[in-house]
Amino acid sequence: MTRKTNIIKHDGKLDLSGFTIDCYVLEDGTRVLSAREMQRALKMVDEESNYQVAGTRLQRYLDQKSLRPFIYNEKSENYYDPIVCYQGDKKINGYEATVLVDICDAFMEAKNNIELSSRQTIIATQCEILIRSFAKVGIIALIDEATGFKKAQDEYQRLVGMYIADELRPWLPTFEEDYYQQLYRLIGWDWSLYTSGVWKNHPQYVGKITNEIVYNKLPRGVLDELNKLNPKNEKGNRKHKHHQFLSENVGYRELLQHFGKLSVIFSMYGEGEYKLAKAHIDSLLPDFRVGKQLGLDIPMDANDYSSISSFNRKKNQS
Repeated sequence: MTRKTNIIKHDGKLDLSGFTIDCYVLEDGTRVLSAREMQRALKMVDEESNYQVAGTRLQRYLDQKSLRPFIYNEKSENYYDPIVCYQGDKKINGYEATVLVDICDAFMEAKNNIELSSRQTIIATQCEILIRSFAKVGIIALIDEATGFKKAQDEYQRLVGMYIADELRPWLPTFEEDYYQQLYRLIGWDWSLYTSGVWKNHPQYVGKITNEIVYNKLPRGVLDELNKLNPKNEKGNRKHKHHQFLSENVGYRELLQHFGKLSVIFSMYGEGEYKLAKAHIDSLLPDFRVGKQLGLDIPMDANDYSSISSFNRKKNQS
């Protein structure tokens, strides 16, 4: 299978004083803005027109004969070529981020030198508003850099990145049948409803529990990243399993270690005692665990069950 290029590693929304544009950072560090959102922010389409999904209106304006001397001034013909990037299986059309600044400069220069059409005038006026917004965003970025806030954010993203694989891993049996059987027992469900085929799939509630006691115990942001890489379709199903996106040496390895901890805790509780087991899990394995460098607890060692035994002694004494 050919590996896709231009893979999105981070995404967000760029707030430009009321104008929001979807933005992305690719695996090679390229910053990209959504073509669709750019043409909306530039008022190249009317709001009620649903602003052409692929951003094709933007490309047509870049190629208008009257604007070309300003758009392509000292720039190559391929300077404004769109970038096709991928977020999981989703294809996104965009432009390198600084292209938006160049477009704004070009329209403002054209406004000062030629007579524009009514729509071109609207766009040029919008470009002036956006340019002022860029200045405000620049000030915020400088403050983030000076205060070390950006460095903290970068460290947070680095930790999340350690747990996410560079590409989809082949499926391997990961959630063993015993995991689900123990959950059914703790919840108070009849396991034979599943094994006999009465229930063809596990109830959605099992997925909710799995997020709570498994994926939410990975570092802050990992589950959010998994949801982006492996989104639900219109029927509410996912194409892949979340664990296929975990890195082999860190994310997947810790997932398997986590199952060992859950197995020990599950064995301490009887039928229908899921709430007690969940409280035990949360006391030992707080949600969104990250390293001490971000002020939270380091995950306990996979083989260290002394704290579990301590909890069990307290439970028996109460």
